Amino acid sequence: MSPSPVMPARSTGRRVASLVAAGLGAALVLTGCSGAEPEKAQPAEWELTAQTDAPSGDLDSFTWANYAEPYSLDYAYAFDYADNMVLANVCESLMRLNPDWTLSPGLAESFAHPTPETWVYEIRSGVTFHDGTPLTAADVVASMSRHLDPAVGSSWYSNYQNVASIEQTGDMQVTVTMTGPDSQFNLGMGGSAGVIESAATLAEKGADYGNSTGGVNCTGPFSFGEWQSGESITLERYDGYWDPELTARSAEVKFIFMNDANARTNALKSGEVDGGWMIPADAVPQLLDSDQGDMLFGLNTAVNNLIISDLEGPLGDVRVRQALLMALDRQGIVDAAVKGYGNTTDVLTTESVWDGASDAAIASAFGDIEEYPYDLEAAKKLVEEAGVAGEELTYVTAPISSDFNVYAQATAAAAEAIGLKVNIETVTPNAYTALFSDPTAREGVDLFYTSWYLSSPDPLEMYSVLRTGEFSNYGEWSNPEFDAVVNEALTIEDPAARSEKTAEAQQIANEELPWLPMFEAPVTLFMGERITGVAPSIAFLYYPWAATIGAR
Repeated sequence: MSPSPVMPARSTGRRVASLVAAGLGAALVLTGCSGAEPEKAQPAEWELTAQTDAPSGDLDSFTWANYAEPYSLDYAYAFDYADNMVLANVCESLMRLNPDWTLSPGLAESFAHPTPETWVYEIRSGVTFHDGTPLTAADVVASMSRHLDPAVGSSWYSNYQNVASIEQTGDMQVTVTMTGPDSQFNLGMGGSAGVIESAATLAEKGADYGNSTGGVNCTGPFSFGEWQSGESITLERYDGYWDPELTARSAEVKFIFMNDANARTNALKSGEVDGGWMIPADAVPQLLDSDQGDMLFGLNTAVNNLIISDLEGPLGDVRVRQALLMALDRQGIVDAAVKGYGNTTDVLTTESVWDGASDAAIASAFGDIEEYPYDLEAAKKLVEEAGVAGEELTYVTAPISSDFNVYAQATAAAAEAIGLKVNIETVTPNAYTALFSDPTAREGVDLFYTSWYLSSPDPLEMYSVLRTGEFSNYGEWSNPEFDAVVNEALTIEDPAARSEKTAEAQQIANEELPWLPMFEAPVTLFMGERITGVAPSIAFLYYPWAATIGAR
């Protein structure tokens, strides 16, 4: 899946700054949930950390809390946080997506773009897979071609939808030919879409590839060690790793699956585990005061949204979508769900992904947009005009963390306040994940929540997935003008010129609201007192961050 609360300074890439969010609206959220006396949230302050101190030495091992067991380590299906935070340390891509959200050469030592339709990759020599066999151009062709195979059903097919052919064109050269200009293809090669696996391993493992039995055989700084279903995954340092800058500082890292947010918090506070990403919001204030390590905030590309998954019902009328957004007390949601560590937004991208954009594009994309202030009276009028008062909506949630309940209850309260009713259905975390990949799982569902992060340094990725017929366009929203703008932007090579078309797409989505944007928030990380070296960033999904961790 590819989806920062703080606004990076575009001229310098990313800034490290303290920003204050005022917690003024928790009263409405909490009243809507329980009728309890409103609580007053305290303003939250946070500082983005770009890089922690370098290690003083190596480690034998460290442990890491993962909120869920990965669905798969097969890169074709690694489409969520739990999968990619592990996979990023084992498998590598043609390009490398760095913690500052820039791209640099990865397994492709260089690339060329000789015509608008071709990308030519020179594959790095001297790289070996974890079984000791050398990386070849044939491995690259086999790995990339899987995304085109309908039998595989890759979650990353959208990156390859304009690919006409993938061919070995030299001893260590691969050429990808597109059906037309596609500026986004190479930008996506820093994520799971660009992962390269041993062709022999793919053939040998078959259906077991990437699961707890088959594992993976890639080129990263850690090799796959052991997967104990329901408990943990252990990775082992690969001594044959090619890049001395990212040789693992620890001989082993063990990811422990901890679904229960309270258990995860207690494990971090007690030192039972050494660290974790995506800290439960309730635990952030506690861990800020902990003497067991550091609570850190990092760059993010995610926006927290409500996905409209049924446009055949009341939400098919844009006035109803606008009304629901205006009835949501989003500052109150920020205060209640993430304890004030976030900022409300009316758009689906963060400024952190607009590097290379023109000033005019930034001004249009974030300044010349519709604002949706909390306004119940105006929202009620829109619902009355649409003639849908009294109609029901179905909202699906899961017990993944406490904030999920806040989003569900706040949405129900908002809908009720404007004359609609929301039926909340709670499913298992696994069933919730299926909402993002299985159309049958979304039948009868009007709304569900997502923290949607981008996997490339370009905001056009967000709007590409909302075109008519796209895999992740869950509500099947369709707007010919929007499609034309996005398709034109895809053909534009110059980032600044492309950003101005992307800004048009952002404006249309801001008016039409196929998804309802709520807020941005920083990536959260707790790093225990034994370890240091990691760069807090959403790039933990694709960059081999665990390799950088060593002893304090």
